[in-house]
Amino acid sequence: MLSSGTHVAVEELIRTVASEEALTRFGRLSDAEISEKTGPLDLVTVADRKVEERLTAALTSLIPGSLVIGEEAVAADPGLVDALHGDAPVWIIDPIDGTSNFVRQQPEFATLVSLARHGELLASWTHLPVPGLMAVARRGEGALLNGEPVRLPVAPGNDDVLQLASARPVYLTPEQNQRFYELGPAHGVKACASGSAGCDYLDVARGELDAATYAWDNPWDHSAGILLVAEAGGAVLNLHGEPFRMADGALPFAAARDEATARRIAGLLTAPLPSAGAPG
Repeated sequence: MLSSGTHVAVEELIRTVASEEALTRFGRLSDAEISEKTGPLDLVTVADRKVEERLTAALTSLIPGSLVIGEEAVAADPGLVDALHGDAPVWIIDPIDGTSNFVRQQPEFATLVSLARHGELLASWTHLPVPGLMAVARRGEGALLNGEPVRLPVAPGNDDVLQLASARPVYLTPEQNQRFYELGPAHGVKACASGSAGCDYLDVARGELDAATYAWDNPWDHSAGILLVAEAGGAVLNLHGEPFRMADGALPFAAARDEATARRIAGLLTAPLPSAGAPG
């Protein structure tokens, strides 16, 4: 669907818009330019809105008839997500993934763009403006980071301590919630908090993180990263050990360096909880 020239044009567009609308405001936001959407952990800034507006206008001009699912647009009109199931090409945009980090002047935030049709991811772009990283993936053609191929090595084994990024669990049963928070050294896991799914996926794709696990399925948070990890040779599985699809709905899933690691995380999240008083 996208020629090589158009693919490069999308990359340059994302770099330009993120630089002009996000980086110029990084560390310079006033209180009036920051708002809460659903609560203090769900923020939006003037930069989020400006990046999404400019990308929406430019990307739809590249493919006439294409539609956009953007995080901020969907906040105003949730029905826009239905475009994923239609015939038109769909751009999926997260203007600033990790807005809380952006507001706190922490560099772990990203602009995420992906292209899908008939529910199938075709291409994705993951851009971290502060360090100047751009990861691109094309379905069936692999992944690049700043122009260099990204390919995960075959892991020597899965008995080592896993480096895992985990996000605050939502939409879980109390039992799942407890298990999620219990992941730690006793389970062979060294967990850290996730502040940006886009950054986590990139770390998995380049081998700096073994896995990341999430419990929500917003397409703008995950589409770019799911394709990036897959094209780098990793795996994204649901708790049943099957390839994760956005249509699975809001449930925990894992993106990992390989299928065995993803299955290991799924097993940890579904293992029976110890009874009261029993050793963990």
